[in-house]
Amino acid sequence: MAGLTAKQQRFVEEYLVDLNATQAAIRAGYSVKTAEVIGHENLRKPKIQGFIDKALTERAERTEITADKVLRRWWDIATADPNDIIHLRRGCCRHCYGIGYQYQWRDEEEYQQAVGQAIKRAKEDETPAIPSAAGGYGFNRLLDPNESCPYCLGEGNPELHLADTRKLTGKARLLYAGIKQTQAGIEIKFQDQGKALENVARHLGMFIDKHELSGPGGGALNIVSSIPRPGGD
Repeated sequence: MAGLTAKQQRFVEEYLVDLNATQAAIRAGYSVKTAEVIGHENLRKPKIQGFIDKALTERAERTEITADKVLRRWWDIATADPNDIIHLRRGCCRHCYGIGYQYQWRDEEEYQQAVGQAIKRAKEDETPAIPSAAGGYGFNRLLDPNESCPYCLGEGNPELHLADTRKLTGKARLLYAGIKQTQAGIEIKFQDQGKALENVARHLGMFIDKHELSGPGGGALNIVSSIPRPGGD
């Protein structure tokens, strides 16, 4: 890096790590108190910026990572639908589609198992309370609730559903950031969609953090104010 001081060369190397000018200045050996100012000053120096641009271009060519690809990934994360990974759904209750809104069984095997359990629970001197099969068979908990059901009043039963994370694709796969077992149950981790959208907005220049004014040649801007005299024009 001909033309740069040792600290400036180190600054370039450190800046390429995380593209943080302030932290790069600190790691390069500049004072912590002045690191923010020096870091941004270094980025405005043509020679330093030239080395940084060259290094970023070479990195992009090696890794085949482009700004367009990064922007597309941010946008896909920002616009992904969390419902593709986990959602609350409401299925019908046992009475929603039973004959006469009576309790409906999945099939005859399930009904016979319930009868057997009822007989087993009964005492020897008591008559078992045999469940009724008048509601018929064919219960499917995934069907939408029946709005006319007098038992659940059309609200059905809430059920938390988690997709098989091995089969996630597209935007959902990018949004998914992991899973862990806790004492309270399963915890799903997502990428920060708000941060991803913010990155997209910054890339498009929608945010302006500060305005810098300079005079000719990049020097200080001289501001001349004219204050009229009392009673003057």
